[in-house]
Amino acid sequence: MTVTDVHGRDLRYFLAVAEELHFTRAAERLYVSQPALSKRIRALERQLGAPLFDRDRHGVRLTPVGTALVPHARAVLAAWAEAAGAVRAARSAQDATLVIGMSTSPGRGGLLPAIRSRFTEHHPGVRLRLRQVGWEDPTAGLADGASDLAFVWLPLAGAERYRWVVVATEPRLIALPETHPLAGRDRIAFAELLDESFLALPAAAPELRDHWLALDARDGRPPRIGAEIASADETYEALVDGLGICLVATGNAPLLTRGGVVTRPVDGVPPSRFALAWRAGDTRPEVRDYARAAARVTRAPAPGRAGPVG
Repeated sequence: MTVTDVHGRDLRYFLAVAEELHFTRAAERLYVSQPALSKRIRALERQLGAPLFDRDRHGVRLTPVGTALVPHARAVLAAWAEAAGAVRAARSAQDATLVIGMSTSPGRGGLLPAIRSRFTEHHPGVRLRLRQVGWEDPTAGLADGASDLAFVWLPLAGAERYRWVVVATEPRLIALPETHPLAGRDRIAFAELLDESFLALPAAAPELRDHWLALDARDGRPPRIGAEIASADETYEALVDGLGICLVATGNAPLLTRGGVVTRPVDGVPPSRFALAWRAGDTRPEVRDYARAAARVTRAPAPGRAGPVG
């Protein structure tokens, strides 16, 4: 066996388990299923010819071989991250392209054209490419480097790794079939909805899943999940089929109210926050200037003060 036989992905999986010492938590952190993670770890152990973890009913522990591998795995991944960063910087300089990820279109009163117009005043040679990302990735491509900036919903998974400016703060509405007994109300208290079946985002995005289920407004009562949804079309179909109801940001209500579905103001839940985010370590002027353009267009705080830690 040579080093080239081991994939960087396997080292990332190994380090996640080594740091969490818990396969389920490591799988959630990596946005993969626990069986898939266990399978990759077993494959890595076969490649190395030795067990990396002791697993028993008391928990998970590193073996001596696993302990020896940890610093080297970190060094390999750090070196690759540095190389990937250098490649991204070189590619950006060559192509002069910023990729803007989104899982929800930030239409909202012409926001995108306004940002583009302000940004291109100072960077006329930079191309802006929009990239649609599924709801399974709450970072809309930031986590894997496929997007340079991204429009995302807060709370953001791995928040310490990112910076952002909030571009819209919107009340959450409740979307329900027009045949629902509460559909005739002008407003609905969230407390009246606690026994309803809700549509839930994929479990791979736990922070956003909890936010759109309004866990903080349930007084500890677990939600009833009627179905999981991963796109606006899936959400609409599930609503029409009566599989559940769901919270939706005011700006996204038109995506669901196409016939057979209504939205109503709901009391007792805080508003949603829509943000433009980028990686904390990305210091390229184009990235920061796009963020500044977004801040000026929306009159948000300047990017230097954006995000969880400044």
